[in-house]
Amino acid sequence: MAAGDAGRGGVGMGSRADGPRTSGHVTGKMAVFPWHSRNRNYKAEFASCRLEAVPLEFGDYHPLKPITVTESKTKKVNRKGSTSSTSSSSSSSVVDPLSSVLDGTDPLSMFAATADPVALAAATDSSRRKRDRDDNSVVGSDFEPWANKRGEILARYTTTEKLSINLFMGSEKGKAGPATLAMSEKVRTRLEELDDFEEGSQKELLNLTQQDYMNRIEELNQSLKDAWASDQKVKALKIVIQCSKLLSDTSVIQFYPSKFVLITDILDTFGKLVYERIFSMCVDNRSVLPDHFSPENANDTAKETCLNWFFKIASIRELIPRFYVEASILKCNKFLSKTGISECLPRLTCMIRGIGDPLVSVYARAYLCRVGMEVAPHLKETLNKNFFDFLLTFKQIHGDTVQNQLVVQGVELPSYLPLYPPAMDWIFQCISYHAPEALLTEMMERCKKLGNNALLLNSVMSAFRAEFIATRSMDFIGMIKECDESGFPKHLLFRSLGLNLALADPPESDRLQILNEAWKVITKLKNPQDYINCAEVWVEYTCKHFTKREVNTVLADVIKHMTPDRAFEDSYPQLQLIIKKVIAYFHDFSVLFSVEKFLPFLDMFQKESVRVEVCKCIMDAFIKHQQEPTKDPVILNALLHVCKTMHDSVNALTLEDEKRMLSYLINGFIKMVSFGRDFEQQLSFYVESRSMFCNLEPVLVQLIHSVNRLAMETRKLMKGNHSRKTAAFVRACVAYCFITIPSLAGIFTRLNLYLHSGQVALANQCLSQADAFFKAAISLIPEVPKMINIDGKMRPSESFLLEFLCNFFSTLLIVPARLELLTSSNLPPSASPVPGITGGINHVWQMGIFKSPLSDSGDHPEHGVLFLVRELLNVIQDYTWEDNSDEKIRIYTCVLHLLSAMSQETYLYHIDKVDSNDSLYGGDSKFLAENNKLCETVMAQILEHLKTLAKDEALKRQSSLGLSFFNSILAHGDLRNNKLNQLSVNLWHLAQRHGCADTRTMVKTLEYIKKQSKQPDMTHLTELALRLPLQTRT
Repeated sequence: MAAGDAGRGGVGMGSRADGPRTSGHVTGKMAVFPWHSRNRNYKAEFASCRLEAVPLEFGDYHPLKPITVTESKTKKVNRKGSTSSTSSSSSSSVVDPLSSVLDGTDPLSMFAATADPVALAAATDSSRRKRDRDDNSVVGSDFEPWANKRGEILARYTTTEKLSINLFMGSEKGKAGPATLAMSEKVRTRLEELDDFEEGSQKELLNLTQQDYMNRIEELNQSLKDAWASDQKVKALKIVIQCSKLLSDTSVIQFYPSKFVLITDILDTFGKLVYERIFSMCVDNRSVLPDHFSPENANDTAKETCLNWFFKIASIRELIPRFYVEASILKCNKFLSKTGISECLPRLTCMIRGIGDPLVSVYARAYLCRVGMEVAPHLKETLNKNFFDFLLTFKQIHGDTVQNQLVVQGVELPSYLPLYPPAMDWIFQCISYHAPEALLTEMMERCKKLGNNALLLNSVMSAFRAEFIATRSMDFIGMIKECDESGFPKHLLFRSLGLNLALADPPESDRLQILNEAWKVITKLKNPQDYINCAEVWVEYTCKHFTKREVNTVLADVIKHMTPDRAFEDSYPQLQLIIKKVIAYFHDFSVLFSVEKFLPFLDMFQKESVRVEVCKCIMDAFIKHQQEPTKDPVILNALLHVCKTMHDSVNALTLEDEKRMLSYLINGFIKMVSFGRDFEQQLSFYVESRSMFCNLEPVLVQLIHSVNRLAMETRKLMKGNHSRKTAAFVRACVAYCFITIPSLAGIFTRLNLYLHSGQVALANQCLSQADAFFKAAISLIPEVPKMINIDGKMRPSESFLLEFLCNFFSTLLIVPARLELLTSSNLPPSASPVPGITGGINHVWQMGIFKSPLSDSGDHPEHGVLFLVRELLNVIQDYTWEDNSDEKIRIYTCVLHLLSAMSQETYLYHIDKVDSNDSLYGGDSKFLAENNKLCETVMAQILEHLKTLAKDEALKRQSSLGLSFFNSILAHGDLRNNKLNQLSVNLWHLAQRHGCADTRTMVKTLEYIKKQSKQPDMTHLTELALRLPLQTRT
C-alpha cells in the first residue's frame, strides 16, 4: 500500500495478519516492516566526532576577569595636513548613570519637582531619608542602639499593681477651622485652648492594669499624631506635656523603667514631627536643604517657627515636663545657630540637678545622653558631666529619703537597685564609646572610692569595652569582694565579669586564679536559677582557656546543683546554652565524648522537644567540624544514641521539613563512619543503622547507596577478580539492598534503586541477583500512579517514567540474555556460608527470597533470549497512558534504539568480566532474527499510533512524531533496504503533509543527510536526499 493509499496519515506499505508476538500480547493486526539495523563502527564514529585540538593563547583575556570600562575621547583636528588623534583612558570603577535617580537629584526629577508639588514632596522625603542615614552614620555600627534595649526593658520590668494616668480631654474648640479663618480668630482660639488646659480639662483614670496602662499610652501616642495631622499643634503640645509629667510619678516604682520607655517613645514622635515641620518650611519650589545645612540656609519663616516652639516650651512651669519636651526637640537648634546644641546641652544637664528623686534624675540623664548621641555625638564633655554629676548624687540611693519611700511602697533594697541598670548602662555606654583609655581609668578609680558601689561596678562592666575589663580582671575581682552583699548580689557582678571575659582574653598568668575566685562564689549559690544564670556564662570561659579536665569539673558541679528537686526542668534554655558553648570549643568529638560528665549532662534534658533540639545541635557541629571519617567506638556509640533520639521523635504529626532536617543530620553521620578495609564491620554498622532508623526514608536511601558503594569498593580492591569470600560478601551487600528497597514509600525511589543496585550487582558478577533486581523493577512499573507529589505539588508521572525507562534500556544493552545459565560459571559457588553477617545474608539467597515474580520456572531459554526486554515491553503495553500522551511511542522509539544497538557485532560499552550478548552470540543468525522480529513489532506499534493521530486536533503531534521516527530510522536503520528506505520517505511526507512541520528542523535534517552521503559507506543517502522534498510556505 503506497503512502497515498494509506488514508489520511497512513504510512504503511502493506500488512500482515499474524505478526510476531512478544511473550504473549504486544501484537495485533497492524502493518509490519522488516527491520535492518545499520552496522556501526563506534571507534570510527568517535574519531570523526572528536574536536580538533587547537592551541589556545589566553593572553589578557579570561571569561571571569572583571569588566573594565574604557572611556574613549576622540579629538579631530581639521587643519590641513593634520590627522585625527584619539586618546583613551581606562578605569575599573563603574559608575551607574541611573543611581542618581534614587535620591531624586537627577535633572529630570528636579525639573518635574518645579511643576509638581507631589514630586516635590517625594524629593523632600528622599532627601530626608538620606539625611537621616548620614546623621546616624556618625555613630558606627559597633554602637548598640537604644531600640535594641527597648524590648528587653519592657519584658523585664513589669508589675501586678494598679496604675493611674491623667488623660487630656480635648475640647471641640481646639479643632482646626476653615483655611480662610482670620488671623485674629486663630490667636483667640489658641488662647482659649491654653485657658482650657489651665482649667484642668483632664480626667484621672485609676486602677489600671499594666496592659491597660500601656494601651492608654499608645492611645495618647496616636492622639498626638492625629492632632498634628489635623493642624492642632497646641493640643499636640498639651499631650506631650501631660505624658512628660507621668515621669515624675514613682508610686509604682517597679514599673518605672518600662514607663520611661513608653513615654520617651511619645517624646521621640513629637520631636520628629516638629523637626520635619520646620524642615519642610525651608523647602521652596526650586530647591531643598542640603544634607549638612547651616542656619544660613534656613529662611526666616522656619527660624521664627522654631523660636516659637522653644518659647512655648520655656513657659512650662514644671521642671520635668519642661526638660523632657525641650530635650525632645533639641535637634531643632540646628535651624537657629551653629552653637545652639552645644549651648543647650550643658544647660539641660544643670536642669537635672533640680530633680530630687535619684531614680527619676538618672533616667532623665539617660534620655539627655540618648538625644545627645543622636544629634551631637562629638560633644563628649556634656556626657562626662552627666556621669560625674551622677556620681555626686549616687549616695542618695542609700539615703533616708529613698529608704522611707521604699518602706512606704513595701519594696526591699535588692528589688529597688535593679531598676537603675538600664539608665546607668546607657549613660556608661555613651561615655565609653570611643573613649580614651585614660578617661576609662579615671572613671573606674572614681567608682572605687564610692562605698556600696556594686551597682556602679555592674554598669561599668556592662558598658566598658571588654578588652578594658579583661586586662584588669583581678582588679575587678578585688572590688567585687569588697562590695556589700545585701544591696546588689555578688553573683550578678561575677556574671557581668564573665560576659566580658567571653569576649576578650585576660592575662594568661591570671586565668586559673580568675576561674577559681569566680567559681568559689558561684558554687555556693543555693538558688538554682541564680546558679545556672551565672554558671552558664563561665562555662564558655572555661572551655575557651582550659582542658577537658576543668570542663568536666564544671559540668559535674552543674549536674550536682541542678539535679535535686528536678531543678533542671526550669532551666532548659541555660542548659542548652551550656551544651552549645561546649561543642563550639571542642571540635574533636573523641575528646568531647571522653569528658566523663558530658553524657550524664545530656540526661538532664528529659523534655523530648528540648532533647531533640540539643541532639540536632550536636549533630550539626559534628557534620561541620569532623574532617576525617571515624571508627572510634566511643564516638559511634554516643552519636548512634543521639541519632536514635532524633529518629524516635518522629511521629505522624512531624512536619516534612523536620523529617528532612533530621534525615540530613543522620545521613551526615552515616557518611562520616568508615572502618577502612574492614568491610564486614562496615556492613554490620549499616545493618544496625537500618534497624535503628527505619522510619526515615531518606536515611534508608542513604544506607542503600552506602552499601552499594561498599560493594564497588570491594570490587575495586579485588580488581574485579572476586575470591570466594569477597564474592559472598558482595552478594550479602546486594541482598541488603534487595531486602531494604521494598520498605520505601516513593515508587520512583524504589525503581531507581532497583536499577542502581542491579547495575552494582552486575558489575560484581552477581548475575542472578542483578536479574532479580531488574525483574522487580519491571514488576513495579504497573504501580506507577498517574500523578505524583513533587515538593508538595501534584505533577504527571509520565515524564519521570520515561526518564527511568531510558536509563533502564541503557543497562539492558549489556545484560546477558541467559543470566541464570551464566551465574554458576562466572562466580565461585557459595556452598559454605561465610561466618558472620555475610553468611547470614548469603543464607537468604539460598532460601529463594530473590525468586523472580515474573517467571515461575526461572529458565530464560523457555522465553527466548530477550526475555527481560519482552517482559518490559508487555508492561509498557499494558500500562494505562494518558489519552493525549505520546510518551508510550517515545518509549518504543527508545526500545528500537536499544534493539538496534543489541544487533551490533561489538557493543558501545561493556562491564568488565561480564559477557554481554555480543560476546555470547557474536552475530548469531537466530539471535539477530529474534531481535529483528521484536523491532518489527515495535515499529508496528509506532505506525499504528501514528494512524490514530490523523485527526485535526492531533495533526501537529503526528507531524512531530513522524519526523522523530524518521530520524530514528536514519540514525539506526540500514536504508539500503528498499522497504525501510520507502518507509522513511513516507514518514518525511507525513511530517509535511498538513503544513504542521517544523521547517527549520527539516532543513537542518536534509542538510545533515547530504553531508553524511559524502562518506564512503553512506553513498546510498544521496538518492534518499533526492526523494525528500521540502514543503514550500505557499
